[in-house]
Amino acid sequence: MKGQREGVRKVLLKGIFWRILIIESILLVWSLLYRAISDHHAQPADLFWYAVRITLLVAIIILFVMVTFRKFLNKKIILPLEQISASNRRLKESDSPETDVKVPEDAPIEIREIVATRKEMLATLFKVSEERLRLVNFIRDMFGRYLSKKVVDNILESPEGHKIGGRRKTVTILMSDIRGFTSLSENMNPEIMVQLLNRYLERMSKIILKYDGIIDEILGDSILAVFGVPEKQETDPARAVACAIAMQNALDDLNKELIREGHPPLEMGIGINTGNVVVGNIGSEVRMKYAVVGSAVNTAARIESNTVGGQILLGESTYNLIKEAVTCDAPQAFMMKGVKRPLVTYTVKRIGPPYNLELKLRKRLETGVHMNLPFRCWKVEDKKIGDDAVSGETIMLTENSITASIIPSFDPLTDIKLVFDFCVEAHCFEDIYAKVLSVQEKDGTPIHQLQITSINPKDRDLLDQWMKDAT
Repeated sequence: MKGQREGVRKVLLKGIFWRILIIESILLVWSLLYRAISDHHAQPADLFWYAVRITLLVAIIILFVMVTFRKFLNKKIILPLEQISASNRRLKESDSPETDVKVPEDAPIEIREIVATRKEMLATLFKVSEERLRLVNFIRDMFGRYLSKKVVDNILESPEGHKIGGRRKTVTILMSDIRGFTSLSENMNPEIMVQLLNRYLERMSKIILKYDGIIDEILGDSILAVFGVPEKQETDPARAVACAIAMQNALDDLNKELIREGHPPLEMGIGINTGNVVVGNIGSEVRMKYAVVGSAVNTAARIESNTVGGQILLGESTYNLIKEAVTCDAPQAFMMKGVKRPLVTYTVKRIGPPYNLELKLRKRLETGVHMNLPFRCWKVEDKKIGDDAVSGETIMLTENSITASIIPSFDPLTDIKLVFDFCVEAHCFEDIYAKVLSVQEKDGTPIHQLQITSINPKDRDLLDQWMKDAT
């Protein structure tokens, strides 16, 4: 190990010194023996002084050889090798692109070949490294638009990142959806609709990334975001709720822009749930996808499906983790297909420190206008419209809600399609979609509070005009 730590200068000079010393020692001993055998008259004193003379001569020879050899080795071998070594150290310590080493022109050809080979090798390595870095950055940038950049980094940095498989983790899932998007897309120019959708998705995506969430999937107007992937944090549920409030408030700002441009405003519902999922690469060697799978995702989707525009609903599991930090309305419970016990949800109003965000109150005509308009309605379940129509009549209208009597009644949180049974001056109302918020009995008649989730802009303008005229 000691020899491995010594420099070339010390190794060469020490090696030359000991070899010369050994050779001269052998010559000294041989000379003394030869003198003692060949000269029978030689006395011990003569042999001693003879040995002294030989020793001095050997010392002079060793000194001369070491001085001349040292100068020669320094110039021809040691200094060029030390320059190469120093350049390698600088390359290691500072990642300097230095590839050239200056060595004397009369240096041995082997050393000059080492320098030339080193220069070519480093130039190739730097070129390959730059190309690889550009490729990795391209992959991160390009695939980061389809997956989260954090997920892409995790896949690229892990030796097993490309393999199929997953891990079980506890995450918080945020699912958002634009209310009445299908109806909007049918009544708008496709190019304009895509532009509006892209503006919406860009704003929402930036907010999700700001709160350290990852966008697992975008399906049309729906966003599935996950908090706690790749690494879980204690703040995942709180950040998801803060993100949801920021998204709803940002949509209000976007709607102001859309209204000024003559476009209909957008309304979004958000559902949040926390639970165990499987996270990883799912698929086959032919087609693979990084995804989260599990009942917690399905529950988040069901919670979101029960929201109305501007609403954020928390699942019970998320609420229990952050109930000290959030302000919510009284819990609501509802049954869903395939679920053995009722789903309990909480409507979020605000979240405290360190986020301190409050859901903006939208300016609406809350007092309402009494207006009796007959209609028919159908139950909508799993995006399928039922066959049996039910008759009803409006009692009061506001900007985004309808109070109506419907017999027989619907359960709260039921989605319905509503059609008015008349036309006005050649204008016939199109389908209106709504959600039943509550049902109360009054004089034996079930009174339904409906939240409008989708309405044609022309129909909304006409109803708004009627309410304005009535007031």
